Amino acid sequence: MKLCLPLLLPLLFYQHLWSPALANSCPKDCTCQVQDSVFCFSRKETKMPSEVTTTTKNLYVFKNGIESLSQEDFLELENLEMLDLSQNKLTELPDHVFEPLSSLHNLDLSANQIVHISKDSFAGLEHLERLYLYSNLIESIHPAAFDGLQQLLELKLQGNKLTIMPALKMPHLLLLDLRFNSIPSPEPNDLQTPKLESLKLGGLGLSSLDEELLGSFKNLHELDISNNQLTTFPGVLREVRGLVSLSLAGNPMGPLKWEDFEKLSELQELDISNLSLQGLPETLPQLFPHLQRLTVAENPFNCLCNLAWFPSWLRIKQIHLSRTEETRCHFPPFNSGKVLERLSHREFGCPVTTTVTTRTVKTTAIPPAPITNLPSTTHEVIPGKPSDNPSTETGNDPPPPTPSSTIDPDLRSTFCPPNICLNGGTCWLDNKRRFECICPPGTLGRYCEKEEDPLPHTEDPTLPEPEITAILVTSSSILLDLHQYIDMRPQIRGVKLTYKNLSGLDKRAKHLNIPASYPEYTIRGLQQNSTYSVCASPLGEPEDEDRYLNDTKITLQLVTVVHVTSKNPFSLKMHDFQSLSAQMHLKI
Repeated sequence: MKLCLPLLLPLLFYQHLWSPALANSCPKDCTCQVQDSVFCFSRKETKMPSEVTTTTKNLYVFKNGIESLSQEDFLELENLEMLDLSQNKLTELPDHVFEPLSSLHNLDLSANQIVHISKDSFAGLEHLERLYLYSNLIESIHPAAFDGLQQLLELKLQGNKLTIMPALKMPHLLLLDLRFNSIPSPEPNDLQTPKLESLKLGGLGLSSLDEELLGSFKNLHELDISNNQLTTFPGVLREVRGLVSLSLAGNPMGPLKWEDFEKLSELQELDISNLSLQGLPETLPQLFPHLQRLTVAENPFNCLCNLAWFPSWLRIKQIHLSRTEETRCHFPPFNSGKVLERLSHREFGCPVTTTVTTRTVKTTAIPPAPITNLPSTTHEVIPGKPSDNPSTETGNDPPPPTPSSTIDPDLRSTFCPPNICLNGGTCWLDNKRRFECICPPGTLGRYCEKEEDPLPHTEDPTLPEPEITAILVTSSSILLDLHQYIDMRPQIRGVKLTYKNLSGLDKRAKHLNIPASYPEYTIRGLQQNSTYSVCASPLGEPEDEDRYLNDTKITLQLVTVVHVTSKNPFSLKMHDFQSLSAQMHLKI
């Protein structure tokens, strides 16, 4: 049953206006136009900014050229909740350096030059929820480095030089990204993370997956095992329930056995790029009835008639094909180099005519004559070239076939003129031996001679185009598409997402700060059986330009509905959510 939520009142936001007093307390070469937030972008300084006020909650010091940190840099900043030190030149983290930051929830140290993580690098950060260490030069992590981070929700370590991964015992961890390191395949004792929703193991050189490990995750929704050395489809995936996103791309698996996917019918996102696939089975829509995103790039597709169903399926079901320009035909020669999604039906070389006969009720005891197909030398008159203008005469046009209520086991004597239906149309004969062309999608006319013009898109002037959309929903998270919102603001530094639980006891709004370089973001761990509102504003500016999700309705597994109007913020009701309280800034 589909549940549609009632309209919700818009969130009320307090605008933090710029004031001279706030400007006078702002560090040199920084901006402080948003209350409780300091933005120091591209300062080209090797030290942390001084004179940061004690009331500051968000400190963004990315791309500054900072080379070292000391505990003195953070004294009296016990109210700080977000610290962004990404894209600097840090090579080490002194012990206890972050200890004064007792309220810190989010720490971004990505894209630095850190080599080692010691036992006390993160001492004192008991409330930390997000830790980003990706794109560094980390070779080793002390086995106890993360022991005090029991509230951690997300840990990103991709793109380092790790050869050994310390055991993780994190009861609340939702996302773990280990891609592109040189660590061995994790075992069950290595990852004691029972609530994990997203596990990314791409580019580790894995030749197998530990079945016991994957079986221990009861809430796993997203799995990335791309760019490994898996030669066969991992059998353990047949037993994993609840997956909505799976990437197998770039593994030397050889031909896929599509029956291996029969128990993965809940997938909404699938990446099977670079697997040497030459075709796709026509049963793909039945295998993945909930699919929303598909990536099949870098495969040598043989674009013949058995693949002609694919472009129309994408269009009719509104499946988003990622990396379209990299999804091209390799064979046959006349299709080589063409973008698969853009091929018309005729370009697949399908036979232009198929004879279909109907059955009828017996009216005589005389056996019917056998079926006779017209020979290729027939003198049957073929209709001339159809006119561009439809005929106004209706008396000579055959009516559509009417199915009989009783089926004769034999077929009446009949034939279809050869090549009568164009563009892959199917010739259908009724019991009076009159033919009709059943046209494929995108064509029309008596002989399917015309390509149908797409209906012009009419926009309601009262409803603006949605600037933010929800593109992937699981039982505990939602993936937002921010492309249009960011594209419409070329100078934007990032996006501030504000979301609020409208049905919980805690009505306070929470904030997620997303850079412009990351146009998609997943909100994770929303609270159980709750309704949320989400809106957006430019990062680093007063909140006077909020934009809401609108014109979007998403149904998930017949129990989750996203309902949005042009005047209301994005509304979402989900089941089986985990608790979350977070404020963050993310870069890749």
